[in-house]
Amino acid sequence: MGESSESGCIEISEVAGIPAIDANTQLLDSLLEQKQKLEQLNAWFDVALNNMVRGLSMFDAQHRLVVCNNYYRQMYGLPEELTRAGTPLTDIVEFYIRREGRDPQERARVAVESWLDSHVRKLAEGQTYCSVQHMRDGRKLLVTYKPLAGGGWVDTQEDITEKRRTEERIEWLARHDALTGVANRFHFRETFETALKELSSGSALALHWLDLDGFKDVNDRLGHPIGDALLKAVAQRLRASVRRGDFIARLGGDEFAIIQAGARCSEQCSRLARRVLRNIGKPYHIFGHEITISASIGIVCAPENGDCADELLKYADIALYEVKSAGRHGYKQFKGGHKSKQDRSGGLEVDIHGAVARNQLELHYQPVVNLSSRDVTSCEALLRWRHPRFGLVAPKDFLPLAERTGAIIDIGRWVLEQACRDAQQWGHNTRVTVNLSLLQVESAGLHDAVLEALSVVDLDPFRLKLEIDETVLDHNEEELAKILEGLHRIGVGLTLDNFGRSSASLNNLRSYPFSSVKVDRALVKNLHQHNDSAAIIMAVALAARSLGIETIAEGVETSEELNAVALAGCEKVQGFYFSRPVPLSELNAAVSTRSLKFAA
Repeated sequence: MGESSESGCIEISEVAGIPAIDANTQLLDSLLEQKQKLEQLNAWFDVALNNMVRGLSMFDAQHRLVVCNNYYRQMYGLPEELTRAGTPLTDIVEFYIRREGRDPQERARVAVESWLDSHVRKLAEGQTYCSVQHMRDGRKLLVTYKPLAGGGWVDTQEDITEKRRTEERIEWLARHDALTGVANRFHFRETFETALKELSSGSALALHWLDLDGFKDVNDRLGHPIGDALLKAVAQRLRASVRRGDFIARLGGDEFAIIQAGARCSEQCSRLARRVLRNIGKPYHIFGHEITISASIGIVCAPENGDCADELLKYADIALYEVKSAGRHGYKQFKGGHKSKQDRSGGLEVDIHGAVARNQLELHYQPVVNLSSRDVTSCEALLRWRHPRFGLVAPKDFLPLAERTGAIIDIGRWVLEQACRDAQQWGHNTRVTVNLSLLQVESAGLHDAVLEALSVVDLDPFRLKLEIDETVLDHNEEELAKILEGLHRIGVGLTLDNFGRSSASLNNLRSYPFSSVKVDRALVKNLHQHNDSAAIIMAVALAARSLGIETIAEGVETSEELNAVALAGCEKVQGFYFSRPVPLSELNAAVSTRSLKFAA
């Protein structure tokens, strides 16, 4: 009986204890599972942290290290003892400064305290900020500091060395001649205009315009590789001829320019010119050939001969032409002894008829930029006349003469064909715009001239845009409508220029097959002086968009004007802000700078 009772008690006790044991077991299993999950999360965190492509570190409110990854250690070359949790920031920064060899120990401590005070002050303001660290080995690290809610901060380090090198290389190529390494025409123009603006009382400069004598013969006889090597050698000798403050550029082909800073007298100009001629005239030994060339130099001084870049360039060209006419190999300074305006105008009127035959005309191009895609969608062809006596003649000085004498018809045919030929050299999506005068539009041969220009170079008609000034529409509307409709059927684009001058502007949009309109540049110029200019541009853009016509703002020269026309609804822009009109050889450089302009 007692045995049975004792046995029963044992059984009851065991049964009663089962729930408690099970509960403890379940709790233990749950804790073990949570521990395993936590360990897994920590392992994943450690893998993620140490496989980041950036350095990362975290510091607490007492400026002590909480955690950092391997990339952070490697970037700064930190020993293991400085990467343990709890390490003061001051120890890490002092090690970095001493390791970089920037300051001795005492100065390093002062530098650390100064930096830390500034750092803590910015973080206390809740400010996320960045700084670029320039390492002794040439690396550049972009460090971003972000404050944490409970005090402390997290920072990330990105090695931007290659990125900066690429950006610097792109910017360099946009402003330098890839063959010779000197500045290109684009950079020359920027520098020349800036130097003229910065001329103060008593200061002066001189421009030396160089043309190599005999280079074409060398290039044709010995080949382009030797010609290129010769240009490189010439550039090196020019560098050796100038002082530190002078500026050298290659303007294209065998033309170079030197901006001589501080040239206050004729003798200073002459000394440099003689030194350049002497150095360039020494024999060159290139790929087994001994080559001898010379140079012709036209010189102009500022402010003695003026302070307008275009005028000074024209005067330098005149001086250069006089040197060539006298037998080349020499220099001449422009003295202002050019013909009177009346004689000049008469000479231009006589010579305009032979300008095409004598190859004196050239096209410069100005990009048109799409504000949405930031791409260059077209380039406007702008005519220039390089006259042998009067230098580079402005369009306003010879186009009226060409129209009055009828020479514009032959000139217009040449422009159409040359623009189409040039357009074949750039991207297939980029169009070329050619201006048409009233006389061209009214001439019977315009339709055939356009077809011939397209067929000669096999250019897709879509790639060609014809631009017509709004004043042309005031003449014989019925006949004009037939002409424009015929051009439209060819497949070329039609642009209405200087839109907004006429009271019948909106009616013109409905009456003719235009695909784009250019807002009158006077409206763009008055944006910040007259509030109604922005309202007019906005109305133009809205009306054009409702008719399926794109709006282009021309004459944009500043970022403020760019922002204003964008807000007004213009889809595309054109103007000096992105690029001046440049020769075809400089167009790629001008186009490549648009991203920098947008970034600015």
